[in-house]
Amino acid sequence: MLRSVKAQDYMATKLVTFHPETDLFDAISALREYKLSAFPVIDAEGGLVGILSEVDCLRAILSQTYHEEEMGSGGHVSDYMSTQVDTVPHDADIIAVSDIFIAKGRRCLPVVKSGKLVGMISRSDVLRAVEDFAKDG
Repeated sequence: MLRSVKAQDYMATKLVTFHPETDLFDAISALREYKLSAFPVIDAEGGLVGILSEVDCLRAILSQTYHEEEMGSGGHVSDYMSTQVDTVPHDADIIAVSDIFIAKGRRCLPVVKSGKLVGMISRSDVLRAVEDFAKDG
């Protein structure tokens, strides 16, 4: 049964993360290099404080252009990250994770355990879980 398949079984655990003080253009370079749509932003203790997405970066660049700011200044991740972050607990079942993806329209979600970031799960990870279950089932 798919409800027995947990987010922790399919989440990515080798993560690239940002800190709030990371330079925006360094973050944009990393997003492009790793071909991901978003990265979690953590504090010094590993707590999740936000997420920086491609949309956040586009919003930052458009804002700077609109205000005719110098593009080289960029700012920091904390200036543009989303702080209202949808998360899933590490032991959430795949059905619950799927519901969040559908309801919120997200591509990926941070996975947390006791308030700490432990992974990221994507829609593709959920589809992989369903495929694995169908093969084994």
